[in-house]
Amino acid sequence: MHAIETRGLTKKFDALTAVKQVDLQVAQGEIFGLLGPNGAGKTTFIKMLSTLSEPTEGDARVWGHDIRREKDAVRHDIGMVFQDPAVDDRLTGRENLDFHARMYGMKKTDRISRIGEVLDLVGLTDKAGELLRNYSGGMKRRLEIARGLMHFPRVLFLDEPTLGLDPQTRYHIWEYIKGLNAQEQVTIVLTTHYMEEADELCSRIGIIDYGSILVIDTPEALKNTLGNDLLTVKAADLDALQQAFGNESWVLEVNRFDSSLVLSVQQGEEKVPLAVNTAQKHGVTLTSVSVRKPTLDDVFLHYTGKSIREEDVSEKDQIRGRMRMHGSGRR
Repeated sequence: MHAIETRGLTKKFDALTAVKQVDLQVAQGEIFGLLGPNGAGKTTFIKMLSTLSEPTEGDARVWGHDIRREKDAVRHDIGMVFQDPAVDDRLTGRENLDFHARMYGMKKTDRISRIGEVLDLVGLTDKAGELLRNYSGGMKRRLEIARGLMHFPRVLFLDEPTLGLDPQTRYHIWEYIKGLNAQEQVTIVLTTHYMEEADELCSRIGIIDYGSILVIDTPEALKNTLGNDLLTVKAADLDALQQAFGNESWVLEVNRFDSSLVLSVQQGEEKVPLAVNTAQKHGVTLTSVSVRKPTLDDVFLHYTGKSIREEDVSEKDQIRGRMRMHGSGRR
């Protein structure tokens, strides 16, 4: 049995398809990353799997339970850490966890024991008696993760768990996520638009944009699809240069993004002189040349034709904007 299995899962808002025909299988104990920009459909997808939103089409099972017909069973087996805060800053850390456990009907002795376990797991034991209004942003996110684990879920959904946190705090959250996956044996589905987060945490990644999953594979396999090295060149006349590099046998692939060309090549450092000579032969002067290994950002560029969008807007706002654009196109 898979932890999660979807077939043709779809969500429509009037004329807009927010999630489109998603087929996905997530193994038990896996950390699966759903990587995409704001408005790509990540949160809508998670809301359907967690029974917070009814699918328009398709089917899905979470830990063997049908998300339409067995909603209570699904909710019993999942934990949620929402993108927006879902804890009460007028309560202490311990009181927040106790309240959540009561909502799941946990007995008092079980609540006390479990609160101690999850506080220790996220490193907040010494802060348990403090009001949440005195917690830092990172501490609140850690407490939300602890809250999601209180009732021993089989599957934990983390929706943008480090959004808005500073790099150091984000790194610490990563360590807690890896630790709980190992210690609790919980399957984790992580939505994020931070490429390095997906690369660090996930055993497999699905890239989603405009509601469709474009590709699913391991981080390394995805990066390897682009070749060994990426040679980025900039020049005033990219049109002539793009055609020229496209005719060179040592160039495996040419992609154009904004004001640069990205060449997939073998042994990139050795190809720098060749790139310069090719440009000179066609009367083009390069303004810069750089070589690096592929990253997941390059993978996203490869599959979507654009860089990941990191605007500080909600998915709902993105959907509204896409609906307005769709409506304008029909007039």
